[in-house]
Amino acid sequence: MGTWSIWHWLVVLLIIVLVFGTKKLRNIGADLGSAVKGFKEGMKEGSQEAPKQVESQAATIEGQAKKEESKAA
Repeated sequence: MGTWSIWHWLVVLLIIVLVFGTKKLRNIGADLGSAVKGFKEGMKEGSQEAPKQVESQAATIEGQAKKEESKAA
């Protein structure tokens, strides 16, 4: 059996509940949940905006290349 059995984790959990209390732990859980939700929404928004940025950068690079070709000619 490993160093940390289920009984060790139960004792640790009991100590955490006694120290922080159930109300504070519930608030921490709600805050953590809303943070994860906000992070996921931010990732979705970022992935939707990324193709637009890539297209504008590609147009800029093409424009710069055309300017350099016209200068060389």
